[in-house]
Amino acid sequence: MLFHAHPDDEAIYTGGTMALLAAAGHRVVLVTATDGEAGLTAAHLGHDLGERRAKELAAAAQALGVSRVVRLGYPDSGSDPQAVRPGSFALAVDDPAVDDPAVRLAAVLREEAAEILNVYEPAGGYGHPDHVAVHEVGRRAALLAGTPVVLEATVDRRPVRAALQLIGWLPGLPAGFDARAAQRWYVDHDDVTHVVDVRSQIRAKRAALQAHRSQQLADGSARTVGVFLRLPVWSFALVLGREWFVHRESVGPGDVSGDLLATLHRSR
Repeated sequence: MLFHAHPDDEAIYTGGTMALLAAAGHRVVLVTATDGEAGLTAAHLGHDLGERRAKELAAAAQALGVSRVVRLGYPDSGSDPQAVRPGSFALAVDDPAVDDPAVRLAAVLREEAAEILNVYEPAGGYGHPDHVAVHEVGRRAALLAGTPVVLEATVDRRPVRAALQLIGWLPGLPAGFDARAAQRWYVDHDDVTHVVDVRSQIRAKRAALQAHRSQQLADGSARTVGVFLRLPVWSFALVLGREWFVHRESVGPGDVSGDLLATLHRSR
């Protein structure tokens, strides 16, 4: 089971891994905390962004071979940690007046008898409030449900630098894009425990990203999804052909694996 904050996160961070697992015959379940209605978008798409993104999520999940999609439906918190939207997912984590998202996620984990749960690392990659909340909620839900393995989807900072150099040549990047700030995101190379080569499923991953049409342009500038899709196939595979995970219970640094299921077998 993979727990993500918004539609399109699943394709960017774990799309290839999901497609690999599905192609190998495993049941893959995708859970999203929000419908991403606070995301930026092109003005001509109208105001029903959450509904549109939910449909895009369904199409992306189909491209990746996902067996089931569960939308928890909490309000999108917005991307600014200093201006979190009232009543949103990031605030629901500690709000006694709102259904506990960890309890709801744990119920799905039990229903599916999930053996692996994917969340994000504690900082949520680049600090988005909903990504941080996914880490907290996911960890708590795994304890409640007794899920044996929790993996944290992330990105290795080292290849991020190379990717930013490649992407930096593209026209139409988002206004205010700061490559220096981006190099502080995610985790150090030595913290990564799993590197999954997903190049065999790169077409499925690209198709999933293409499904998120509302997130390709905003106010005349390309968003992250749009930037990735501007890459030729060979460079798209170079930038997005690996996916990174942290398993905090793995035995010591340097024990890097490409097999997520091997981690499950060792944990039994």
